[in-house]
Amino acid sequence: MKFREEEDTMGTVRVPEDAYYGSQTQRAADNFPISGILLPTEFIRSLAMIKKFAAQVNFELELLEKPVSEAIAQAAAEVIAGKFGDQFVVDVFQTGSGTSTNMNMNEVLATRGNEILTGQKSMKVPIHPNDHVNMGQSSNDVIPTTLHLAALTSIQDRLLPALDILHAVLLQKTSDFEKVIKIGRTHLQDAVPLTLGQEFSGYARQVELGMQRLQGIEKRLGELALGGTAVGSGLNAHPEFAGRVIRKIADHTGIAFTEAVNHFEAQAARDAAVEASGMLKTIAVSLTKIANDIRWLASGPRCGLGEINIPALQPGSSIMPGKVNPVIPEAMLQVAAQVMGNDTTIMLGGQSGNFELNVSIPVIAHNLLQSIRLLASGVEVFTEKCIKNISANREACAANIEKSLAMVTGLVPHIGYEKAAAIAKKAFASGRTVRDIAMTEKVLSEDLLNQILDPNPNKPELKI
Repeated sequence: MKFREEEDTMGTVRVPEDAYYGSQTQRAADNFPISGILLPTEFIRSLAMIKKFAAQVNFELELLEKPVSEAIAQAAAEVIAGKFGDQFVVDVFQTGSGTSTNMNMNEVLATRGNEILTGQKSMKVPIHPNDHVNMGQSSNDVIPTTLHLAALTSIQDRLLPALDILHAVLLQKTSDFEKVIKIGRTHLQDAVPLTLGQEFSGYARQVELGMQRLQGIEKRLGELALGGTAVGSGLNAHPEFAGRVIRKIADHTGIAFTEAVNHFEAQAARDAAVEASGMLKTIAVSLTKIANDIRWLASGPRCGLGEINIPALQPGSSIMPGKVNPVIPEAMLQVAAQVMGNDTTIMLGGQSGNFELNVSIPVIAHNLLQSIRLLASGVEVFTEKCIKNISANREACAANIEKSLAMVTGLVPHIGYEKAAAIAKKAFASGRTVRDIAMTEKVLSEDLLNQILDPNPNKPELKI
């Protein structure tokens, strides 16, 4: 590989001749090869979007010449379209402001812009990465802006639609199972009857509330730090720059992005990201509840609960022929665990706001965007490969109710708690059903007893 030498404020660095990135990016990549983990594509594309609209606005403000503005905007559009992905080489674990990633973008766009204008890959002439691409900006306002932009667009474009479909499918199952009566369980013990549809309605409501929580974060994530430059004061930025760029971002995305109410808060704190992660963690907890219930309800097929059937997707054992595991619910549980772990990292990163700047933005961005992406993909697979094709095992549901000792609860208003408890103990000791014991002891008339022990949880109140 051929190299060229480039000068920057830290001295000379050797840069691969055919690479678009320049001296500062190369220095960062060489000095901090900690994990090999790069910032996600949605972050890079969001950063390129900011640079594109910044170049256009700086031309409108008569701060950039038209050819320079157009070349930067074209280069940024190419990055947004997915080109030059291999040129963004800076590790997630870098300077806490994300300066290395900001300069990586500035240098790629400057070099590509110069190639557009001159046919040569020059990093600084005629377009300079700092003077032109980064005009009116600082890493300290651009990188927080990129975080909010990438997170909110990912939530709107991927996660909320995935949750909406899951919610709709769970509502359909609520309807499909409305007449399937089964035993309820509390403390992992038999309780009183309910319908399988009622059980699924609880899952649907959990997902609905999760969506509402996510929608509630839009206003805070929608505030963008752009315009604050180094410390929030806006030094070296045109007073109209941020507002104009943000309006273009809002028009392009269809999301109501606004300039930060207070730029000092917007750069010093990452509270909105911490809040968003908390919402994602809550959704992960909800999905854990749902996935766990699904795999327990489907346990068996002969020695478990077996009240529902889930799709069989792959052989479940390398040694036990015919065994089928709840693969998708288990995958969902692992996704949820990862999201909960990410939330801890984001919380700790949020504490790293020292004076006028938070210095954990790259790791916050990595974990927050991973959580959004994992939840969206996990929910899509959970819905399509599991929830959609769940069916009820009506025979098992009916059999479990009839042998449940909790059926005695319906007798309490008629014979009292103590007598009902005695019947339950006799049923347990003998292995007989509550109905059989109650009829044998003639505690009530047979007709009334059958009315009381009818397991339909929606039946009207008995009038004696």
